[in-house]
Amino acid sequence: MKPAVNGDRARQPDPDREAGPQAALPRIQSSFPPIADYAFLSDCEVNCLVAPSGRVEWMCLPRPDSPSVFAAILDRAAGSFRFGPTGVQVPAGRRYLPGTLVLETTWRTRTGWLIVRDALCIGPWYHSQRRSGTNRRPPTDYEAEHILLRTARCVVGNVELSLDCHPVFDYGSTSARWEYAGPGYGEAIASGSETEVPLRLVTDLRVGFEGPGAHATKTLRQGERAYVAMVWARSRHSTSKEHWEEHPAPSTAEEAFERVERTADYWREWINGGEFPEHPWQSFLQRSALTLKGLTYSPTGALLAAPTTSLPETIGGERNWDYRYTWIRDGTFMLWGLYTLGFDREANDFFYFIADVAAGKKDLQIMYGIGGEPELTEKTLDHLSGYDISRPVRIGNAAYQQVQHDVWGAVLDSVYLHTKSRDYLPEVVWPILKRAVECAIENWRKPDRGIWEVRGEPQHFTSSKLMCWVACDRGARLAEMHGDVELAKSWQAIADEIKSDLCEHGVDKRGVFVQHYGTDALDASVLLIPLVRFLPPEDPRVRATVLAIADELTVDGMVLRYRTDETDDGLSGEEGTFTICSFWLVSALCEIGELDRARELCEKLLSYASPLQLYAEEIDPRSGRHLGNFPQAFSHLALINAVMHVIHAEMGTPGRFGPGAPTPQP
Repeated sequence: MKPAVNGDRARQPDPDREAGPQAALPRIQSSFPPIADYAFLSDCEVNCLVAPSGRVEWMCLPRPDSPSVFAAILDRAAGSFRFGPTGVQVPAGRRYLPGTLVLETTWRTRTGWLIVRDALCIGPWYHSQRRSGTNRRPPTDYEAEHILLRTARCVVGNVELSLDCHPVFDYGSTSARWEYAGPGYGEAIASGSETEVPLRLVTDLRVGFEGPGAHATKTLRQGERAYVAMVWARSRHSTSKEHWEEHPAPSTAEEAFERVERTADYWREWINGGEFPEHPWQSFLQRSALTLKGLTYSPTGALLAAPTTSLPETIGGERNWDYRYTWIRDGTFMLWGLYTLGFDREANDFFYFIADVAAGKKDLQIMYGIGGEPELTEKTLDHLSGYDISRPVRIGNAAYQQVQHDVWGAVLDSVYLHTKSRDYLPEVVWPILKRAVECAIENWRKPDRGIWEVRGEPQHFTSSKLMCWVACDRGARLAEMHGDVELAKSWQAIADEIKSDLCEHGVDKRGVFVQHYGTDALDASVLLIPLVRFLPPEDPRVRATVLAIADELTVDGMVLRYRTDETDDGLSGEEGTFTICSFWLVSALCEIGELDRARELCEKLLSYASPLQLYAEEIDPRSGRHLGNFPQAFSHLALINAVMHVIHAEMGTPGRFGPGAPTPQP
């Protein structure tokens, strides 16, 4: 809206209105919950988001990057699944059971109190008679049960409980067809098209069908319990009688409550394997670790950037992307966070996911599908309104076709980190590493799209040159470890050449590292310079760069990726401050000895956490509103590294790995 129009309107006389200041037009409240108010559930094979109202509003089956069955987060008519008290939409309280990804919601009604628990069930490994059709990593003792389980218990008075399951398959385009699956009212099956995986609903309520939805109500009195389980198969071809018998839903409320508790025990056992400092910020570290674990796809070891697509970076804007894939760069940074807290298994699985996708390939892409798929064709879904009317809704991601020179450094850094922790370099990955270093050497002088995947013209981005240096530097160390001393010397010489070029052309007259050659614009990605050990923290250029970003590339202390009016990113509109960049600044401030500023910013960032201690991709510094896909792996791994930086700086102790502390380094 143009200011002049508002001004003209304010000067027009209105006979129906008293003289005086122009009254503000009433703001229409959005029907979409704030992004930060969603809860995240995962069984490490699928995931879902649950709104405060108790509705599951985002879930894709049978994989996180499959078409959705519930997508109300992107269009209020695209499917949801509610289990809660009739006529009450605002809970009295919500929390995760400590140390778990089990959600507990407490409800108060005029007649009583109700507690609902939601979990994506995890149980013992059950493939005893036949092998899993999707698992590529060595099996563990546990496996996803492919059950979304919801239990309810009335604790005071009596409460009318409602079940409303309204799936709409294929991103809200195909309505469900319901039919009973047994002689009674407790089992039903929802089907979409022939390519969709059907859903099996099992409950101790009496279900009826109204149009494309399944509904039930029941009054629970104090001490009484109820449940509903939604079950699915890995594929359309797995819906045989043998599959359902092998993988049954709970048959009683007692069994349902036991399954939820078993899932909670799994998460508590997993979190106990980490190393968390005794500190008031410990809960943030644990929640971030659980979120990163929940963003893993255990059959292949892939790590999702986020479980969602098209949550907007600006409400009403076009910066809406599909993040349900694995970026090699993001995975490397996640390794830093996981290693810092002692979770080696997940890091090891991702390491071999990289080995799988790179095996026999000439060039490494910047991103892949979670099954290793190389093509992620991008298209828009014009029938969906988008979150809070923010179009377009995109699926797929055209960035897979981009040339980004930081990918080779990311791979080499992850392998170096993995190898350093084990003092062992698997022979199978050595040809992959050699090719990655060779690609960095061949391309480091060329422009690219950069770490932020801009859709404008390619540039000589500083962060891309930096990561090419990382590729050669880490490659030289790995070559020495491999016993090839001459190759190590050759690669180190090229690393030195890249460093010299970057220090000559990537620094402005103030001695500050800039976004790309030939500009004075700042970019938060250069905060990685001290974190990857390109230059020591005491170098005056490092200090000048960190302070320049802190003072000039921030809004109310929060860090922007770059200023959109200074960067040709091929898009219109603004964006919020990037959460990962603000956490990077915390780590960088610690590196240069600005501990007070680092702690102050870290405290501010932690105060912006969602009610369940989750983070989206961006934060509006003026309102604290979370923007972009949610929860975002980048944000949580950066939180781990920033918090560990502050804790280690306060304690005067070095950390284990990565930018969580003063490593990696030789």
